[in-house]
Order: sequence, then C-alpha cells, then structure tokens
Amino acid sequence: MRAMYLDAALFSLYSNCTWEFYGEEYSGLIWKDDIVPKPTENELRTELSRLQAEYDAKQYQRDRAPEYPSLADLADAMYWASKGDNTKLDNYYAACEAVKLKYPKS
Repeated sequence: MRAMYLDAALFSLYSNCTWEFYGEEYSGLIWKDDIVPKPTENELRTELSRLQAEYDAKQYQRDRAPEYPSLADLADAMYWASKGDNTKLDNYYAACEAVKLKYPKS
C-alpha cells in the first residue's frame, strides 16, 4: 500500500493526529500522536476501500461536469427570463437534462 494512499486514509480517519512516512509502505509509518493509538494496516485498508467506493459512486458527477452548459450561459438565460423571454432558460434546462440522461446516477 503506497504512502500517498495511506496518507489519504489517515487524513480521513485521523485528521487531528500527526504522522510521517519513511518509504512507501505501512512499515514506514511513524505515528506521532501520544493519545490516539496507531491504526492498524487493516484499518487503513478498510478506510481506503470505503474512500474508493465513495469515489467510484460519484463517477457520474465527473462525467457530467465538462458537458454541462456554462454558468455564463445560465446568467444570460436568467437575464433574458427576467425580461420575459424564457427561451434561453428553457434551452439551458433542456441541455442540463440531456447531460443527466446521458450520465444517470447509478
């Protein structure tokens, strides 16, 4: 288990504690907290699995983001809607809906 991944798990579980790494493996973890006991490698692997599952579950968000119309387009559409013309706003909503349909939540 690489140190950068261990660091993510440690930060998720123990953000108020301090530690250092020497090398890339769990064996290089130097725990510097006198109150909280050093987590086991298994605890960190479990947390990494949880973090990975959380990341994977949000893939649809990462897929959608570059395809949504811009916020500048929304601002323009809202301006015209305030003047009584909802055409651009309707088009903006339709474009958002198309992206949501293309990349549904799983």
